Amino acid sequence: MNVQATTQALPPSMMKTALYALTLMVLVMASTGDAEAEDHVVTQSNMSFSTADLTVKVGDTVSFSNRDSMAHNVYSLSDAKTFDLGSSAPNTSKKVTLDQPGVVDVECALHPSMRMKIKVTQ
Repeated sequence: MNVQATTQALPPSMMKTALYALTLMVLVMASTGDAEAEDHVVTQSNMSFSTADLTVKVGDTVSFSNRDSMAHNVYSLSDAKTFDLGSSAPNTSKKVTLDQPGVVDVECALHPSMRMKIKVTQ
């Protein structure tokens, strides 16, 4: 049996489309890089946060986990991030994503002595 390989070049319009698609894939893969956001957990217990200071990167998420026997209401009025997670019952968690650099002062609306700072870096 005589098998003969034949090769044909793609038409120019298909070649341009294939190169465009390949370039787009490379750009998308490069943009996702190592910049995966992280999830940090701050526990609320004994009417206090588990840490007074936390450093995170832009895009990271902070989960506030209520392990106390009472409700908490975590909020911030900071320029870097303003949020109000509302009332959080015992054994529940609520999250906030930090989307710009700066210092975020966090408090509990129900227990003013509960305070912490989150430093958000690039």
